[in-house]
Amino acid sequence: MPTQSKLDRIHHVAIPVTDIAASVEWYSTQFKCDIAYQDATWALLKFENMSVALVTTTQHPPHIGVLRPDAAQFGALTTHRDATRSVYIPDPDGNQIEVMDATSVRQ
Repeated sequence: MPTQSKLDRIHHVAIPVTDIAASVEWYSTQFKCDIAYQDATWALLKFENMSVALVTTTQHPPHIGVLRPDAAQFGALTTHRDATRSVYIPDPDGNQIEVMDATSVRQ
């Protein structure tokens, strides 16, 4: 199978949790990760190869975040509180994909 010259990069996978603080405590105790952001509705944990977002479903859908330099082609971008810009799109089975503007994400 041929390989593309440059593959898209997964920025994060967002999983639903019931208590952000308790989940951050558990993940940071069990694994070597940095807490990049945390509030009452979501947290971002940085691992070596990607990030894991912990989300409450009342604020954020479970999703996969993919970086694209042309994210705006997927729809109108929304600016988030962490200054990233993205649009959510469903895959054919209804899973949410957050297409993130690569230029708005700090690496």
